Order: sequence, then C-alpha cells, then structure tokens
Amino acid sequence: MAPRTASNGSAQDLVLSGRADAVTDASLVALLVGEERATAVLAEHPIPDALWRASAEDLTRLRGVGPAAACRLLASLELARRAAVWSTGERPVVSTPEDVVRVCGVQLRGLDREHFWALVLNTKNQLLRVVEVSVGSLNASIVHPRELFKEAVRVSAASVVVVHNHPSGDPTPSGADIQLTRRLVRAGDVLGIDVLDHVVIGDGGAHASLRELGLM
Repeated sequence: MAPRTASNGSAQDLVLSGRADAVTDASLVALLVGEERATAVLAEHPIPDALWRASAEDLTRLRGVGPAAACRLLASLELARRAAVWSTGERPVVSTPEDVVRVCGVQLRGLDREHFWALVLNTKNQLLRVVEVSVGSLNASIVHPRELFKEAVRVSAASVVVVHNHPSGDPTPSGADIQLTRRLVRAGDVLGIDVLDHVVIGDGGAHASLRELGLM
C-alpha cells in the first residue's frame, strides 16, 4: 500500500502514535526542516540516493535552509544509516564484497569525488568502525597507510577491508588502485593487521573486488 499523504500536523500525530510508516517521505523531511524547506531539499536531492549524498554545504546553499535545519536532517540520515547497518542487533560481519556494498554502497555511489574508507574488523570479521581515510579528486584518492591504520591500531583490529568509489561509475580497478592496495597490504603485514580486500564501488550495484580479481 502506498504511503498516505499527510499534513505536517497529521504527520506528527502519526509518528507519535507509532505509525511513521504511513507518512510520506516528503512529510517526514518536512517534520525536520519545515514544509517549504522540504520542497526545496527534495527537488535538489531526491530520495533515495541523492538525499543520502547531500552535504551540509549542499543543503545550506538552498533558500531558507540554515545550519540548524541542515544539521537536523543530516543527523537523521546518519541515524538511519547506522540503523540499517546494525539492524540485526549484532555487529555486521564483513566477509564478502557484497557485505562491503551493503555497508557502504548507498553512501558511496554517485559521489563526484573519490572517497576512501576502511572497514575495521575484529577476529570474527565483525565490523568495529567505518573510517573515512580520505576524500580525493574526480579520479584519484590520496591515501597514506598511517592514516588508514591509525584507528585500526587504536581499537586492536585484526583486519581491515578498504573500499572506495569511482565517480565514473565504472568499478574496474585502476593501476593506481592496484599499487596502493599492495602498498597497504605490506604496511598491514608489518603491523599484524591483514588487509582482506579492496572493493571498488561504481554505479548501481556494480562493484569490483581486487581479492577476487587476483590483484592483491
């Protein structure tokens, strides 16, 4: 059944009565930033993927959307992201490239710059942290092993999986991706932290695993 249309007042009543699933997406956003602002936000950043990728700068550029409204919306999106990742009530297990896409795909797909993340894991491959290592350019990431492994060492991680996006939409690993991966593997060997895989995320569900391609 399609979500019902609700005014701001009735949307609030439905949410408070435990029936938030009956409220439209637009009305939920309106509860956070107001109706006029919600219209502007959703026109520029449609649900689902575009809104996930909106930054504070993107939002405050819109008429009537100030830092406070942007903060409320971004905080709600972050809570939703965490709820999706931790929905089982246990730490997610990251054992396959598909697990990596499940954790990171929504946030990394379609970005206009390369974002390089590390998934920090315990001895059971359970997720301890998601660490943003760097934000690069249109076609390159600037990654130093020191920055990647700093958090992994701090939480006594057993291993990491690294992941980044290709703004072009093509997840095929570049020569630079392969060289960086091998450098990170060597650094991890010194520290006793295994680099299990490097996953590249492209458009839609497209992704590539350097481990599966035999490039590590």
